[in-house]
Amino acid sequence: MSPAPSAKSGPLVRDFTASIVVFLVAMPLCMGIAIASGVPPEKGLITGIIGGIVVGALAGSPLQVSGPAAGLAVIVFELVRDQGLSALGPILVLAGAIQVVAGIFRLGGWFRAISPAVVHGMLAGIGVLIVVGQYHVLFDAKPLSNGLANLAAMPGRLLGLSPNNIAATEIALLLGLLTIAVMLAWEKFRPASLKLLPAALLGVAAATLVAWSMGLSVTRVAVPENIVAAVTLPDAGFFSRWVDPAVLTAALAIAFIASAETLLSAAAVDRMHDGVRTNYNKELRAQGIGNLLCGFAGALPMTGVIVRSSANVQAGAQTRRSAILHGVWILAFVAVLPGLLREIPMAALGAVLVVTGARLVNFNHAKHLFRDYGLLPVAIWAVTLILVVAEDLLTGVLVGIALSLLELVPHFRGLRLKVDRQQDAGMQTVALSGAATFVALPKLSDALESVPGDAPVRLDLTECSAVDHTCAEMMKDWLQRRRAGGGRVELFGATGKMAAFA
Repeated sequence: MSPAPSAKSGPLVRDFTASIVVFLVAMPLCMGIAIASGVPPEKGLITGIIGGIVVGALAGSPLQVSGPAAGLAVIVFELVRDQGLSALGPILVLAGAIQVVAGIFRLGGWFRAISPAVVHGMLAGIGVLIVVGQYHVLFDAKPLSNGLANLAAMPGRLLGLSPNNIAATEIALLLGLLTIAVMLAWEKFRPASLKLLPAALLGVAAATLVAWSMGLSVTRVAVPENIVAAVTLPDAGFFSRWVDPAVLTAALAIAFIASAETLLSAAAVDRMHDGVRTNYNKELRAQGIGNLLCGFAGALPMTGVIVRSSANVQAGAQTRRSAILHGVWILAFVAVLPGLLREIPMAALGAVLVVTGARLVNFNHAKHLFRDYGLLPVAIWAVTLILVVAEDLLTGVLVGIALSLLELVPHFRGLRLKVDRQQDAGMQTVALSGAATFVALPKLSDALESVPGDAPVRLDLTECSAVDHTCAEMMKDWLQRRRAGGGRVELFGATGKMAAFA
């Protein structure tokens, strides 16, 4: 694969090239995440198509790519296990409607106010659950009912292997290990000219080629001849499920988690490029429409996905055309070459998800929280992770958010933050007075983002009594982005870690 087009290439050429790269990244992930969610792989492909073509056209973050996300695989698996696949459609339609309403009422900023410790703890917990679940897929077996059961059964899988009797289980494991080895080796040794060729694609291709050429008897991916056959339209009892409290709770959980993951991903994508910034409320509305359509089609829920989005930016994408085209390529591939997909060993996709899940467990983030903000954010991160694994996703997130309220206790009498913005001789001054905590993050974020991009800025924290880690992370990102774009920023009155950015 050729490297990304140079800056002299036209936007259309760069978008076209980037769309191919994102398509190659998305294909194995769409199927693997569907399998990790306990649904047929074609459900993930439908979500990828809708996320590319529809959400790509409507998105408030032009370079973000949407599709099925590992962050929702665990909650979907539990929903399908407990309520059946037929309940997923009504849940997604309701979740999508909640997202659309939240975007209309401009609530996008509030999702960004969720403590980074909670979000990263949630993602780490999800990563653990994906690893311990997909570990069993490496042995051509199905994951068990919950994370602790999967964890307890892990030693038994290894002890049950027989080196003297190589059967389907042993062959599947070897194919999975081959996939992981190819992925890791490619990421470490790939030449610069081929840096955009996805490791997951090569790993799956290698395992598929070995399984096909040797006629190995292992479980393979099952997809229909016609992708339209995978679309499950609403039945007569579709909307009646909304009276079930469990369905309402699940819809709220998916809307909340999908929105938080999407908007945090969008913020990360904004840090990767100097183009159009994200309109968070527009992005929320677009995601809601996408999930509405996924619900009516009987597919998986979607979010903005950082892996595909970062590949899009790195490949040189300039506009939303890249995301749209990647959805077109997925549709064309599954329509023309479904037989090729049916040659992929399930163990290979399980291996891709093992690597993906392991990378969600980011201990460096916990170290960063402890070094810069102390013990409480690390405790929030750890408790969220443990409860996601030991109980369920929603419990972990809600307890994490409840614990994050402890950060407000020292500033309870002065929680109100006053943001004063003035202009004097071409210099924009943003002065803060009071405690900058996560409850004030939407107001603070709006004030900072409203400063014209080419204007010099003075950020005055002299009267700011405290800055919690949620606001500190947001302000650091803003400062770095302004300075990376050549903007002049002066910082006054900063103490602690914020002073390092003066």
